[in-house]
Amino acid sequence: MARKYSKKASKKVEKVMRERKRGTLRSGRSGKKVKSRKQAIAIGLSEARRSGAKVPKKKSSSRKKKSGGRKTSAKKK
Repeated sequence: MARKYSKKASKKVEKVMRERKRGTLRSGRSGKKVKSRKQAIAIGLSEARRSGAKVPKKKSSSRKKKSGGRKTSAKKK
């Protein structure tokens, strides 16, 4: 069976995890310091994806799948 993630992807994640431990890893637009391990891994995989490494596609969240608009319930008399 083929690998899900390439070696390049694991190296990126490894690099990002070291940055997180040192306290130099910052998130995208806000530039806040990343403390969460999960967020650090997500950043590493995102960078790997951008550089062309073999990484599976992101799972879309349930919020994105739902159609827009508010739900209105039947009014009680």
